[in-house]
Parts: sequence; structure tokens; C-alpha cells
Amino acid sequence: MSPHPATGVPFQPFLHDAVVALRAPAQAWSRPDGSMGGAPIDGIAVSDVRVVRGLRLTVAGIPGEHVGTLVDSASKVRFTTAHRTLDAAGADPDVRGTLTRVVRADGVRHEFALATRLDRDLDVDVVLELDADLTDLQVVKAGTAVPLAVLVDVTETGARWGDEHVQVEVTAPGAIVTRTDEGIRLIWRVVVPARGTASVACELRASDRAAVVGAASADAPWETPELTGVDDRLARWVRRALDDLDALRLTAGDRHEFLAAGAPWFFTLFGRDAIWAARFLLPLGTRLPLDTLRVLANRQGGRDDLPSAEQPGKILHELRRGSYTIPGEGVALPPTYYGTVDATALWIRLLVDVRRAGATLEEVAPFRSALEAALGWMRDSGDPDRDGLLEYFDTTGHGLSNQGWKDSSDSVQWRDGRLAEGALALCEVQAYAYAAAVGGAELLDELGGDGEPWRAWAAGLAERFRASFWVEDEHGPYPAVALDGAKRPVDSLTSNIGHLLGTGLLDERERMLVAERLVSPELSSGFGLRTMATSAAGYWPLGYHGGSVWTHDTAIAIAGLAADGLRDHAAELAEGLLRAAAAFEFRMPELYSGDAASEVPAPLPYPAACRPQAWSAAAAIAVLHALR
Repeated sequence: MSPHPATGVPFQPFLHDAVVALRAPAQAWSRPDGSMGGAPIDGIAVSDVRVVRGLRLTVAGIPGEHVGTLVDSASKVRFTTAHRTLDAAGADPDVRGTLTRVVRADGVRHEFALATRLDRDLDVDVVLELDADLTDLQVVKAGTAVPLAVLVDVTETGARWGDEHVQVEVTAPGAIVTRTDEGIRLIWRVVVPARGTASVACELRASDRAAVVGAASADAPWETPELTGVDDRLARWVRRALDDLDALRLTAGDRHEFLAAGAPWFFTLFGRDAIWAARFLLPLGTRLPLDTLRVLANRQGGRDDLPSAEQPGKILHELRRGSYTIPGEGVALPPTYYGTVDATALWIRLLVDVRRAGATLEEVAPFRSALEAALGWMRDSGDPDRDGLLEYFDTTGHGLSNQGWKDSSDSVQWRDGRLAEGALALCEVQAYAYAAAVGGAELLDELGGDGEPWRAWAAGLAERFRASFWVEDEHGPYPAVALDGAKRPVDSLTSNIGHLLGTGLLDERERMLVAERLVSPELSSGFGLRTMATSAAGYWPLGYHGGSVWTHDTAIAIAGLAADGLRDHAAELAEGLLRAAAAFEFRMPELYSGDAASEVPAPLPYPAACRPQAWSAAAAIAVLHALR
């Protein structure tokens, strides 16, 4: 990949028009005809390292003409081509090719079948070229990747390449293998019998000694939901989502599973994402949520460490195979990074919800010390100025400047478009913390501890929230997105308020005020909730956190509305997500445009959005459960 030809400036790759097949931690991205190399995202990656950047297939020296792409599952895609230079006279295609791509956790299998209805044999060369690569995906994401000169060794059965960590092996039975300037060329001499079919295949397998995550077990750790009588759009979304979630399962050094945050950039452990996805899936069983709790408890903070933002009791933000940088933003994160203000409270809420969903006391008892440490973090390190609210501030200068789920640098704005400054106390984080303290107290009582101090702490937080966060505009009162460093309420109207529902923080009147704001045309696009209201100066329908729609964000609001008995409001927002799901062929992306349904027939893609993405897929189960 090279910088953009018009500007010379590197750009993050677009993803919306690519075809992906995956089985974490492996993934393959291509053009709709199956070729790779036509766009910056293209290639095969295993464990956050791209090992192939180009793939080209020819028959008798000519590429086929793309006819169609069939997505059989998250891990299997078929690309169909016509080969008219081999046809007899007439308009009908007489020779058809099918490239089948199957992704496994350690690589990819390609099989190419050539079928003919001609009355004569076809004697042709089938050639597959692979461009070898060893580029870290964070370099690909930054738009700064350049073709690498990779040393390839041709073997008796195929080829090998690699470095000190990554090893790649290609096997191609029956092929003549030669080196090219970019990688390897596989040549098969194929005889296709009259009115018959012939096929060839190659396997690519890769390993990474530096990997911090690995493949999950064979069976998905959840029950299949009953979909009889369910809206067909929701049923199709659920089926597609569960298939994608199955392909996103990972482990982190043990047998315990969690869901990778999303493809292509986040095939690893993210605390917040893994927790939300597990919470959404709770109606299907407690196995995955319990595993997710264990994975994160095993990495819970135990000391104060400024570079990594680790603190005692804190739940981590992300785990990487190496340091992670965001060019142009001054962000440089260590491989294990704790810069999140909400994951700790969310971990407690997941533990409480797992117990309420049917986990036995014996299953949750081993988490008692982690629970007590997490509660302590909320009260102590999570509230450095001791005002009874949780806030964050990056003191390193190279960590994340915003540490809630809207973690982009411009995500917390005043209504007039100014960025909020100082240590920020997000509205939804206070709601998470309140629910975590109340639920944690209940669980501590069950485990033989004393929950009363945490109920008192939660009551104080609720009182402070009610006194500090409510603001008003011409339509009435609503919660501010945050308090800034001077404890002033940041007055933009955002989707964050939807996260307050279902937590117990709001009284009946306040819940109704929030519900009415959520379904207002300022926030509801008709395809889901905008992250920022159209009344804000910073609103833009393709703003990452400033006007786009995030699937999981809307699903959280739907679940909260349903939990608080506001089912009509929940159904209205759910209808918006179902319209969007149909537009995206039921694989909901990470985010999409906030354009109004009254103005466009379908939401536009956010071109760089991850897909599939764990919490966007798992949102289908949250919506299914909320509407029942």
C-alpha cells in the first residue's frame, strides 16, 4: 500500500466494499471477485500480522469475469467466475469457475473448481499467485504499509516464509511452485473432462510465537435461541450474528473464551467490548460470560503503574502482541493497557447479571476478591478527587484522551462544538458505577460479606448525579454527557443518556424524560440512535462519535427501555435497527451513518467500520430479548 495518490497522505483503509472470511485469529479480506491487492485492506492475516497482501487467479492466462459472491458462513465464501474465452459460440457461459475460500484459525484453504458443459476436454493452466507479506496490521490500519521484500523458500510441496515470530507455510498438491518478485506462483496443468469438473487446492497455515491470544474450542458456548414467530428481519440478524460471533471466539493463554472485539483491527481482548458482548448474550447461557469474567479477573490490576494506567482492582482496556500507536494522535499504548474508566464497573455488572441469570453461588464465589477489588477501585482510584463520581484523565500524554466507550479525541463536546477539557466524569459511567455498587452489595451479602457500605456509596453517587448532571434546553431537561474538569455539565445531547436506563439511577420521571429524548428526531435517525444530536454544532452524520449510529449503543438503550417498562419506546428504536439490519444484509457493522430515514432509503456505511464486530453482532440477542 502507498499513500493516497491525490494527496500523498496515508489514510486508514476503507472496509465497506470488501469481502471478509474469518475464524479468529485468522482473517482474509478481498475484492468481491476473490482477488486480493486491489485495495489497502486486502490480504490474509493471522494473529494481527498480514502474511499475504495479494492474490490473483488466472485460467489459460486470463482472469475470470466475476459473476457472483456467495457467503456460506462467516468462515466460508465462494467466488464464481465465467471464463468466456474458453466458451463455444453463443451467449451462455459454458465454463464456470468457483474459488472457495475457507478460513481456519491458523490459516486459509483455497479450492478452485472449473466446470464445463462443452463436449470436449479442456486442457488449461490454472495459476494462483500469492504476494508474501509480514506486515503488522496496525501499520496497515495507519495507511503506511509498503510492499515488503519477503524471502520465500520453495519446498517440495509448496513454499515457506517468516521471521523470528511468524512462520508461514503453503502447500499445493500437484502444483509447480516458483518464486516471483512478490512471492510465489502456483501452476497446475488441468484437464477438465467434457461436461465435467476438475479442481485444485492450496493450504496456507501460519503460526505466531508472539501471539497473546489463540483459537477457541470447537463448540460455541451458548444455546441457540428459539426464533419461531419472530420478525423475519430479527431472525435473520440473529442467525447471521451467531455465526459471526462463533468465528470471533478467542482464548488468552488458557481455555477460557471471550469474544474478539472485531475484524480486522481488534482480534484481541478488549475489556469493555468483551463484557458488553457477553452481557448481551446472557439470555443464551452463562458459560461465555463466566469465561469472560475469568479472563479479565486473571488480568485485573494489582499495582499503580502510570505508563499502562494499571491500578489496583482495575479491569484492563486491551491486550496486544506489542505496543500500539495511533499515528497523528500522539497515542502510544503498551501491550497491556488499562486506560478505561468504565470496564471495571461493567465487569461488576456482568458478574451480578450472571448470578441473576442462574449461575450458582459456587460458580460466582471464586470472584469475591476480584469483586471487592473492583468496588474498591471505583471508590478510590476511579474517583481521584473524592467527589463521589468517577472521572478520568490521561496523565501520560500518550494514552487515550477519552476513556469511555466513545474514546475518540473529539467525542466529548459542548453543544457549541468546543471540546470538553480536564478530568471528565461521563454520565453513563456514573450509571454503570451505581448499578455495580448496588448489585455488588447484593452479591457480597450472598457471599458472606458486608454490602451496606456500597449501598451507601451508591446512594451518595445518585444524589451527586441528580444535583450535577441535569441541564435544560428549549425542549426541557436532559442529562449532560459529562462534567468537565471544573465540574460544569457539558451540555451536548448524546446517545450516552440511553445507557442510564435499566441501571436504577433514574427515578420514574427522569426515565420518561430520557426515553422521550431518545425517540426524538434529534437523536433517533429512524435507523438507530445518533451518537450526537442534530442540535449540536459538532453533529455530522459520518462523525465517528459525533452523529453516526452505533448498533450496540442503540441496543443498550433498547435493553434499558425494556427493563424500565418503556416497551413502546424500545420497540420504536428496535424497528430502526431492523431497518438497518436489512440494509446491511443482516451483518450489522460497528457503526453507520446518522442520516435520517426520512431522507435516505438506507443508512450509508461508515467506510472504515469494523465488521463483523462482537458487540454489534451480540446486539441482536439483546434486541431479541428486549422485544419478548
